[in-house]
Amino acid sequence: MEPLKGLGKADRERLSAVLRATKGTVSVAQAADVLRLPATPTAKMLARWAKAGWLSRVRRGLYVPVPLESRTSDVPLEDAWVIAAQLYGPCYIGGWSAAEYWDLTEQIFRTVVVVTVQRPRDRNPTIKQTDFLLRSVQEKALFGTKSVWRGQVKVDVSDPTRTMLDMLSDPQLGGGIRSTVDMLKNYLKSEKKDLALLLEYASRLGNGAVFKRLGFLLEKFSPADQDAISQCRERLTTGNAKLDPALETDKLVTRWRLWVPQRWLGE
Repeated sequence: MEPLKGLGKADRERLSAVLRATKGTVSVAQAADVLRLPATPTAKMLARWAKAGWLSRVRRGLYVPVPLESRTSDVPLEDAWVIAAQLYGPCYIGGWSAAEYWDLTEQIFRTVVVVTVQRPRDRNPTIKQTDFLLRSVQEKALFGTKSVWRGQVKVDVSDPTRTMLDMLSDPQLGGGIRSTVDMLKNYLKSEKKDLALLLEYASRLGNGAVFKRLGFLLEKFSPADQDAISQCRERLTTGNAKLDPALETDKLVTRWRLWVPQRWLGE
């Protein structure tokens, strides 16, 4: 744990100028632009400020300010969404993290889900005491998002319908099919429900398993949505999918070309 140390007048003025001009994070490029200095001396200056405890290093070349009330630079992230946007952009906050934001679940998830066009080696990094779950997509799949303010920074988050689409495409982004279904039920009874948009998004994403899972689940939990159920049936692709790839499945629902656990047929 690095204790905070004093800075000279020149350093205090430079640090204040950098913090006024940046929002949430400080990169070498941003600081160099503010201070009108080359990158190398700027990088050394940021490293010195971090060693003194006024900045906290997130990764090479990227820092966050240390709150004035903190007695150490070993601090957790103030806003993990802002850091995710800086580290993994182009990206958006999705899965259960977006579901929490849109009040589709009352569950509390410690890990932040980030959908990114990057392909990082570590898909489950821990940064400053915050866990992240990363999923990679092609850039053309970056649709169905909203920009929201996090302090002075805009961050993209999947809209409620895209959030449901992602969890139906990959139930692990919802914490598994059980919690994904709970969120789907909340979505269906909320003002955010838009099955026409969900079907449009699903066609655009091009994952045939979504129609199989959605059709099966609507038939089971929202049978009144006959039009959406019919459209799912019309868009079935060849081959069989699993309700949740992480679960053992032993029954094939042929009309949906979907493998499901036996217990789901009796619920």
